[in-house]
Amino acid sequence: METRQRRPEELGLLQALSARSGADSPRAAPAPPGPELSGETAWCIGSQVALPFLLAGLGLSGAGLLLHYFQHWPVFTEMKDLLTLVPPLVGLKGNLEMTLASRLSTAANTGQVDDPQEQYRVVSSNLALVQVQAAVVGLLAAVAALLLGLASGQGLDVVEAQVLCASSVLTASLAACALGTLMVCIVVGARKLGVNPDNIATPIAASLGDLITLSLLAVVSSFFYRHRDSQYLTPLVFVGFAALTPACVLVAKQNPPVVRILKFGWFPIVLAMLVSSLGGLILNKTLSRPQFRGMAVFAPIICGVGGNLVAIQTSRISTHLHLWGTPGVLPLWMKKCWPNPCSTFCSSEINATSARVLLVLVVPGHLAFFSIVSLLEGQSVPSEKTFVLLYLLAGLVQVTILLHLADVAVRLAWRRALDPDDHCIPYLTGLGDLLGTGLLALCFLAHGLLRTGVQPGGPLDPAPGPS
Repeated sequence: METRQRRPEELGLLQALSARSGADSPRAAPAPPGPELSGETAWCIGSQVALPFLLAGLGLSGAGLLLHYFQHWPVFTEMKDLLTLVPPLVGLKGNLEMTLASRLSTAANTGQVDDPQEQYRVVSSNLALVQVQAAVVGLLAAVAALLLGLASGQGLDVVEAQVLCASSVLTASLAACALGTLMVCIVVGARKLGVNPDNIATPIAASLGDLITLSLLAVVSSFFYRHRDSQYLTPLVFVGFAALTPACVLVAKQNPPVVRILKFGWFPIVLAMLVSSLGGLILNKTLSRPQFRGMAVFAPIICGVGGNLVAIQTSRISTHLHLWGTPGVLPLWMKKCWPNPCSTFCSSEINATSARVLLVLVVPGHLAFFSIVSLLEGQSVPSEKTFVLLYLLAGLVQVTILLHLADVAVRLAWRRALDPDDHCIPYLTGLGDLLGTGLLALCFLAHGLLRTGVQPGGPLDPAPGPS
């Protein structure tokens, strides 16, 4: 409430509020704020989201091509658990970098980064927090991959386990450092240019996130695998991070909201990592089978597109609540904690408008990315019309589910006085990885069945009559 009274021009509400009486409070509005009150129309949202979304798609397409190439490297063929590690480790951009981008976007939209001294405190504490989270979750992701491998009947080699853990921790930390710095530059730059960071920060994080993380994982794991006989290399990595983590904790403690995340924000990102690991297990079990040829190319794309769009929507709803509500109390037009899908997509409220815009982007976006992949790897991926239709249907189903769950999850988190930026995005991006990988596997299975059915001699082909 204080933010709205103190900085109405920062919230983009000055014109709308002046149209009412000066004493009226926006919180007393009986109707939800639509585009005319928020200052954003569907066209405005679409124009700001479309370019970063397409750039993110190019990055995701590149990541898919890289994974298709890397899966044949010796380290990936010899260490099967490394493929299981790909979705949760790449998904850290959703658990950490996208959460960071959403947190910084909310801080920018509420004027917390306008003062240079406050900006330094917010930025340094958040980057230190991400480093701590990356090191811990990177280690846990490697352990989860090893346990899933054991549960599925694979053996456990101690040396390979050390290589996997060291590779995961170092990759997560380096990727978090690079992407976190990039997110800070984007959010601060967008603030100065008058562009809503919620619309551009998370897609740009994804555009380079998968490429950077996959490349680092391949290079780092190959290095450790080549030097796996060294007795001191992997222990040195663990000792280095054990010394670095307390220093990052001290830096993070200078910002009270970050301290709260440091104490209580582990459950969302750890659970999201476990959910993503299930998607990694699906990937591990399907890539080597001929009927899933090309799945390595499309897995990062479908998972990334769903994660990008739901992160944008979650970040927007979170900012909306920070501007219009009080933690623990939903605005009048969002009182229902369990909205139905019609409310999510068909109402006149600004968040429904953005949900429709994001849903409209799914089909043209996937078609563009599919075309790029087919152009570059035409022999390695299925290109029949039936597969394209199944793939687009899977993408639509995934994003529709995620956008609706985002509406529900943010309201529930806000009712419990939890920050949706930190508690919702990890769950939703992790679920996006699992949904995307699972639906993609079903696409390949259905396509294989349809192809078998229409081939001569297939089960749907009529038996030849007697001559």
